[in-house]
Amino acid sequence: MKKVNIVLVEDEILIRQGIKSILEQEDHFNVIEEFGDGNSFVNYIESCDNLPDIVLMDIKIPGLNGVDATKLLCVKFPDLKIIALSSFNSEVFISNMLEAGAVCYIPKSASMEAMIDNINRVVINGFYYDDSIMNYVFDHTSKTRSVLDEDFLTGREGHVLKGICQQKSATEIGAELYISPRTVDGHRNNLLLKTGSKNIVGLVVFAIKHNLFNPEID
Repeated sequence: MKKVNIVLVEDEILIRQGIKSILEQEDHFNVIEEFGDGNSFVNYIESCDNLPDIVLMDIKIPGLNGVDATKLLCVKFPDLKIIALSSFNSEVFISNMLEAGAVCYIPKSASMEAMIDNINRVVINGFYYDDSIMNYVFDHTSKTRSVLDEDFLTGREGHVLKGICQQKSATEIGAELYISPRTVDGHRNNLLLKTGSKNIVGLVVFAIKHNLFNPEID
C-alpha cells in the first residue's frame, strides 16, 4: 500500500504525541507535519506544494478553531480530506464539522483500531461515516418533495451515486456494474458537476435530500 501522508492538528502535546505514535505503527502511514493551532496549519496548507492525503483535525484548538479552519480550506482545496478528531460527540460539534466539509468524524474515545480503520476507509473511498454519523446526516438533512427530472441522472449514474452513498470503493462499484474503476471515477466527476457538489460528502447530502438514498433501507 502506498504511503499515506498525514498532518496532525492537535494542541495538547501528549495527545498529539500519542496519536502520532499510534499512526506510525502502521507501515503505510507517514505523519509529515504537526500543528498546535489553526493559524499555523492554514498557513502551511496554503503554501505547501503538495497537499497531504489526510488531515486529523481537533475541533477546539487555539487561534482559528477546527471548524473555521476546515470551512476555509475545504472551499479553497475541495480535495483536501479533513477528519474531525474531537472529545465532544454532541450533535452541535458533529453538525458544524460535517457542514464545514469534514469527511469523517472520530471521537477521541474511539479505539486505536477504529481510528486506523476510519482513516483507511477515507483513503480508499474519499470519506467515511459510521452508522451513527450517517443516520445523523439522514435525520438532519431536509428532504425535498420536488422530484428531479427523470433524465437528470442516467441509470448508471444513479447506481454509482447509490454505491458512493453506501461507501463502496470505485473498484467495488465497478465490479457490480462491470465497468472499470476509472469509468466509475468519470461518473463520479459527472455527478459532482450535475449536482453542484464540491466533494463526495456533498453528493451524499444531495442524494439524501432528493430521496435518492436512505441509509435505513439501501
